[in-house]
Parts: sequence; structure tokens; C-alpha cells
Amino acid sequence: MGLVELFLIAVGLSMDAFAVSVCKGLSERSLSAKHYYIIGAWFGGFQALMPLIGYLLGSAFEQYITSFDHWVAFVLLGLIGGNMIREALSKDEEAPDASFGFKTMLLLAIATSIDALAVGITFALLPDVNIFAAISLIGVTTFVLSAIGLKVGNVFGAKYKAKAEFVGGVILILIGTKILLEHLGVINF
Repeated sequence: MGLVELFLIAVGLSMDAFAVSVCKGLSERSLSAKHYYIIGAWFGGFQALMPLIGYLLGSAFEQYITSFDHWVAFVLLGLIGGNMIREALSKDEEAPDASFGFKTMLLLAIATSIDALAVGITFALLPDVNIFAAISLIGVTTFVLSAIGLKVGNVFGAKYKAKAEFVGGVILILIGTKILLEHLGVINF
């Protein structure tokens, strides 16, 4: 898996954190550097940790699923992407929560990084993934996009939240489809 694909996955995974950061920005009247570091560290840290955990789990069970691993990658990425698109198109609005406290941020970081756990399992099933490069890129990308989302929410409001989730979902579905088609020999990138 190349750097461009890893970056696209990182951006796709970051979209949930970006969307939540936009909501946080809506609820905070004035932002300080502390807010950017808090949101970036929580979301970036968990987005890096979860794929590592998923990778370790996937590696432990790799021998049992190698014959259909491409289907697992396709289904996991498709489900995650589809769920993100569904959430983006949903009319349900979440009320912004102004708290940057430990408990709130821990719950939000876990909630926004569950999909990264599944992507980590997918990484274990692919032959050419450098897991340390992948988790570093995912963590840094999420850190940066979360900080940007905080500012976007503070300045522009919720205008971009749904669009970000939709784009992230489409990216993950396309990458899952590419993995499946490559394995089936339909395409060769």
C-alpha cells in the first residue's frame, strides 16, 4: 500500500474526528492554543492507537482468514464508509458539547476511532502495509484535521460537518473496492 493510499485512508478516518471538532468549535466562544492541542492529541492519539490494536488482533488471526482477507477488507471498509455516509445524510443533529474535560474527550475519542480499529485489522491482512508509517500518518493527519475542524466550527458553524463525513465515507468505500478488485485481478495499480 502506497503513501497516497495511506494518506487517503488517514483523511477518511479523520472525518469523524473533524466533524466532532466542528461541533466542539460551535460550542466554544473563544479558542486558545490549549483547545487545539487537547482536541488534536485526543483524536490523533486514539486514531493512531486503534489501528495498531486492530493490526495486532488481525495479525493474530491472519492465518485463519488469508483465503478471504480481501473480502474482509472490502466489507469492513464498505460498512465503515457506508455508515459515515448514512450519518452525513441523516437529519439528526447532535447538540454541541462545550466540555473539553477528560471523560468527555475520552468518550469522543473512542467513539470517533472505532472505525480505525477495523481498518487496523484490514492492514494486518494486506501484505505491504508498514504499520508504523500508517499509524503515524493517521495520527498526525487526524491531529491536524481536528484542529482545523475546531476552527472551522468556531468560524463557520456546522456547514461542513456533513460534507466531511460524506467525503470520508466515499474514500473508505473506494479504497475497499480497490483492494477487492486488485485481489480479483480486475485492476492492477
